Amino acid sequence: MMEELEYIRPGSLEDALTFLEANGGETKILAGGTDVMVDLRAGQIRKRYLLDVSRLEELKGIALCDEGLCVGAGVTISEIDSSGVLSRYAPTLQKCARTFASPQIRNVATIGGNVAHCSPCGDTIPPLVIHGARAVLLSRKGRRDVPVEAIASGPYACSLPSEELIVKFVLKPEPELTFADFIKIGRRKALAIARISLAAMARQAEDGMIDYLRVSLGSCTPTPWRVEEVENFLIGRKPTGKLLWEAGKILAEKTIAITGRRPSAVYKEPAVQGLLVKMLLPLASK
Repeated sequence: MMEELEYIRPGSLEDALTFLEANGGETKILAGGTDVMVDLRAGQIRKRYLLDVSRLEELKGIALCDEGLCVGAGVTISEIDSSGVLSRYAPTLQKCARTFASPQIRNVATIGGNVAHCSPCGDTIPPLVIHGARAVLLSRKGRRDVPVEAIASGPYACSLPSEELIVKFVLKPEPELTFADFIKIGRRKALAIARISLAAMARQAEDGMIDYLRVSLGSCTPTPWRVEEVENFLIGRKPTGKLLWEAGKILAEKTIAITGRRPSAVYKEPAVQGLLVKMLLPLASK
């Protein structure tokens, strides 16, 4: 199957968009290739062309910009891990990078590929969701901005038209957080694919009251989502252990409402509840 693909390396972003306009439906985009190569070997890619966008400068860079906090779609997970800008303005995204696969994979895997692959267990997606991230898409027709959570229409189902290319993500920077974390449950400690993942960031007043909170759940539902029910329950309140268990119950019940009460609910429901409590418990000590 790999021999049947024609490899294309565009010389510029304009060349890439022109090629996608003419051949998008027959093209698989290659950036880091960590997912693409696995799918190729498994014979799961039925395309004519492999378009390598890994060297396009327009897909690089992490910086504050006029629109917000801009992260190029071609930025690697290792670059996210080492970014001083993200350490200050999006620490949850940086924390997810530190548990992402192996160092070798982090060196080549890109955030754009992780999002566009539309795996429910994509580690970068919950942190992007809590930052209200938009994917900036370009085609020969122009620019279009799409919320990150709208890209996947289901597990491994990308809703983006074939002629469009993700060039960057624009996040809302959060420099005044008092808490930010990313945590996941997997079948093993190292190189774990998330069974459940959770991203959260918060700000507490001096009296310990939560005045800002964003929470997103990933992996155990078809697509990641922002848990506004939990946010609304905790904002304006001083967290206690009891209150966090109640918030965890809300999260678990909402999750089961989405997935249905399957046999996996026996472990998933208490695991989701406990994961939220474990993550947010430091807020209760302030």
